Amino acid sequence: MNILDETRYIERLQFFNGQRLFAPDLQGIDDFNRGMRWLHNLSLHQPGIGSGFAVYGKKGDREMTIRPGYAIDDLGREIVLTHAETVPVPPAAGDGKGNSIFYDLTVSYPDDSALKEAETREGICLARGARGIVRLREEPVFCWVSLAMGPDGLLPKDDTLKAEIQTHRKIILAQIEVLNCQLNQPICIAHRPDARPDCGPYIACGKQEPAPWKTVDLEKAPASAKTLLAATGAQLLAFMAEINTSSAGFLTVPCYSANIPGPRVIPVSATGEEGPSEDVLVVDLLHVQAAEVDRFTVFLLVLAVPLTRAKANNFIEGVQKIVDSWPVVWMGVEG
Repeated sequence: MNILDETRYIERLQFFNGQRLFAPDLQGIDDFNRGMRWLHNLSLHQPGIGSGFAVYGKKGDREMTIRPGYAIDDLGREIVLTHAETVPVPPAAGDGKGNSIFYDLTVSYPDDSALKEAETREGICLARGARGIVRLREEPVFCWVSLAMGPDGLLPKDDTLKAEIQTHRKIILAQIEVLNCQLNQPICIAHRPDARPDCGPYIACGKQEPAPWKTVDLEKAPASAKTLLAATGAQLLAFMAEINTSSAGFLTVPCYSANIPGPRVIPVSATGEEGPSEDVLVVDLLHVQAAEVDRFTVFLLVLAVPLTRAKANNFIEGVQKIVDSWPVVWMGVEG
């Protein structure tokens, strides 16, 4: 049911000096504001739990505690609990065959008839002793819904309650398993609907060009590796750089990935200066480490293999200059 479907038109209440006000006039102000708020909730949110309504209970407990919370039902109405509430576990021994039984704990918006009087007053123009209600204490309605195993899993036995849960007229807070009038398993909250729609992961990317590379000493490399490099004429270099990702505005540490774009067969000068050059095959391994919300560190291992052997021992300076100009393209996935 939609609020707009049952509203022919919207009235803005106006008052003038000397006007005689009746209870419906003042009640209309509250009805208008409440109706607009429900329409907002219904249009921009989805039914479910907005915050709180945490449920506590462990195996063997005979009662459960519900913490304060806020939820919205399928009509956009706010379900608010302002204080902790303790509810007893349904007094059920089992299914009669020694097996436990299951219940959903639901919460729903209360009608005025379900609320307690918070304040009454005597009417000035009414008969002596006549009193009217001026405040009702807003309290949500909690309900245990008995479940039975069906082809699609556990479902409410009562069709009316089943329909109210499916339409989110009643909001599921927790599911419990009861045996001998106590919890037989910890509380399950997997079926709680969320009033905040899932926005999916937040993805951001960027490019730092050039990256602030710093040379890493590889003097402690194994002797066998050094022998192999010397035999092939290759050079092994290592670098580190800190990449700034503050432009993405991540709220939690994301999962970073990074790479270095560009060709891998690079003409390199033997001395790093202008002059004759030779083609060098660069094999690089990039590793992301020390990830934080606004930065991460990359470790770069470079194996440079000359494609000609004429200047095999003299091109390392040229490779270092090439690496110093390399950018890092990164992507972060949060959530």
